[in-house]
Amino acid sequence: MAFDLNALSAAVARHGPVARVVIADVQGSSPREVGTAMLVWKGGQSGTIGGGALEYQAAQQAFQREGFSRHPLGPELGQCCGGAVTLLTEVYDTNRLSALEGETVFARGPGDMPLAVKRLTTCARNQGVDLRPRMLHGWYVEAFTQLSQKIWIWGAGHVGRALVDVLDPIPEFDLTWVDTAPNRFPDRVPDTVNALPASDPLRVVRHAPADAAHVVVTYSHALDLGLCDALLHRGFRFAGLIGSDTKWARFISRLKKMGHTDAQITRICCPIGQKSLGKHPQAIAVGVAAQLLSLSTTKAGATCQPTRQTTSYASRA
Repeated sequence: MAFDLNALSAAVARHGPVARVVIADVQGSSPREVGTAMLVWKGGQSGTIGGGALEYQAAQQAFQREGFSRHPLGPELGQCCGGAVTLLTEVYDTNRLSALEGETVFARGPGDMPLAVKRLTTCARNQGVDLRPRMLHGWYVEAFTQLSQKIWIWGAGHVGRALVDVLDPIPEFDLTWVDTAPNRFPDRVPDTVNALPASDPLRVVRHAPADAAHVVVTYSHALDLGLCDALLHRGFRFAGLIGSDTKWARFISRLKKMGHTDAQITRICCPIGQKSLGKHPQAIAVGVAAQLLSLSTTKAGATCQPTRQTTSYASRA
């Protein structure tokens, strides 16, 4: 877990002052781990620190109780976890956010910063040490989320929308969403997603980073094929295509005629998702998310190991 400054900034821009409530420390059993956070604003919230009485009370008191607060889950809140959590609540507006620009590590607590905290933050900043969120000598220290993987989703139909719903909350993903017209997108696109209407998506491919991951789920087989061709020319870290075995066999033949080699073509993963999860758009999205999350475990990129399937997804557009 890390401090998702992009999500917080987007919430402040939309809602005004926003309280961030993070689990700073845990003793015993707790519904969520250290570093888990939620955002609270007037009339709403996003994220969860575990639900139940703890979350309800923290949300209700978010703008009245800044700083650290300790909560025995059983005696105080009647929860059965049996442990205790320390929450850190902070209210942010545009001025307070501006003070965090350019920072990679954030430490705060009472009094002067302890030497151990200074050493920890210096190592994290200067040596790139992976910093897990923690309490240290009464101070809470965490790193800011660094967007590690750019994901380009081609198509804003049922599956494209499900993909955005599943992937957007993952702070390590930076989403760009492309379709042919503004009315192809839902009325409300998450603030952290770059929605890009383009009458000719093929012309947009060259603007994608060479190390981006791509998921092709458009409404048109012809557009799908054109995107596969363009992506093979552009280069990518991962590319997945929705479809059936029959569709992919035809695409392989056509891509060969376009001049691509077998080794190049097999870098595209088709069909995407996992057949065992079903054909519902959200089920497809979960399978694709698992493939994309594997990008963080290998320098070469995600492997394409979908369950073979022979039925196309008819509900994608």
